[in-house]
This record gives sequence, structure tokens and C-alpha cells, in this order.
Amino acid sequence: MAEQPLVLSPQGHLKLIIFDCDGVLVDSEETCCRISAEEARRVGMNVPDKQAVKVFSGMALPGIQHMIEQETGTKLGAGWASMMQKRFVVAMKEGVEPVEGVYDMLNSIQKMGVPVRVASNSSQEEMDAKFSITNLEHFFKNRIHSARDMGIPKPKPDVYLKAAEEEGVSPVECLVLEDSDTGAQAAVDAGMACVMLRPEGNPIPKWNNILRINHLSQFAPLVQKALQQQGR
Repeated sequence: MAEQPLVLSPQGHLKLIIFDCDGVLVDSEETCCRISAEEARRVGMNVPDKQAVKVFSGMALPGIQHMIEQETGTKLGAGWASMMQKRFVVAMKEGVEPVEGVYDMLNSIQKMGVPVRVASNSSQEEMDAKFSITNLEHFFKNRIHSARDMGIPKPKPDVYLKAAEEEGVSPVECLVLEDSDTGAQAAVDAGMACVMLRPEGNPIPKWNNILRINHLSQFAPLVQKALQQQGR
């Protein structure tokens, strides 16, 4: 069993929970990865839809563009990422579902009184569309951070550090919920503990400060136990 991160231990002090967006709050990862796979195939990179999440999960658009260009030798152009972002926004407005269990989890965390923020590789425009259609916007009003809009995507830790800075807390007082290796690396490099939402049978990185849950229903009890141990 993985060692308990300090922020979840009796000696820690949990002051902020930071959520990734795609695959953690909103079930949009598959849609965005499928659109990326369509674009990859258009220029000769063979990525079947069923492999799209495995290939592109957690990647920011500049990274996806670089991968496709390296694989195919085709230059996609300076406007490619912006074009793809617009496609993502259209797809989100056409329909996207919340991750199973997200409302119960967020309501439970809200009752515990722990502040929450979102830090994602998606653009602010994309997240506004996703949260609007899934009725999640009231949980995160004015508490959303876009690594894409910052120009420093994960796995760089900057978007997580920005969220902590805005909250006025230190990284060791933060807990991140992620689903991708890219995002988990960003959290760990920021000096934060990370819980990974990943189905049974799918391995997680063997890094320090990483725990695993298989379903969102397991997250709030984990936080509640930590708060109780910390006398809160």
C-alpha cells in the first residue's frame, strides 16, 4: 500500500483541493481524444478511435500537434491548436456528461468546508462550455485555471502552483485529483499530493505522494478521514 501523503496524515493540514477537469469532473476526455485522432488520421498518423485516449489523454494541444507533426512529417500550421480548440468547444456544447458520482462527491466536499479549484489543460472557453452543460459551474465560479490560456500546459506544474497562489496556501497544503499521468506529474512536480482516479487493472505511476481510487465515490471519504485525523 502506498505511503500516506503528508496532507492526508494527522500531521498535515489540508487547505485546498484542486481538480483536473477532463476525466475527473466531466466525461469529455474520450470526445476530445477522438477528435484529435480524426485529425491525426487526416494527415497520415494511424490512431484508431479505440486507441485515442491511450495516445492523447492528458496532453495539451501544442503537445498533440508536435506528436502528429513528428510522426507524419506534416506541418499543421500556427492556427491548428486554435482550430482544434474551437472544435472541442462545439463538441462540448453539443453534449457532454458529468463523470459518474461527481455531484455527490462535490456536495460532500462542499459540506466539509474545504475550498476547491480547477486546474486543467483545457481552455477557459472549453471549461465554461463543459461546466455550463453539466451544471457544475456553481461549484467553481471564479476558481478555474487554464494551463492552455497561461501558455504553460501540464506536465509543467505552473497551473497547479497558480491555483495554490490564488488561494493563498502552500503546495504541501493541497490535494490534487487527477486521471492522467501527465496531470499527476504536474501535481507531484508542484510539490502536491495527488489522488489518481483510475479503473481497477490500469496501473498508476510509482511515484511518491500518489494514491489511487477506482471511483469518485471513494474520494470524499478519503478527505473526510484526513480532516477528522487533523481534528477538523
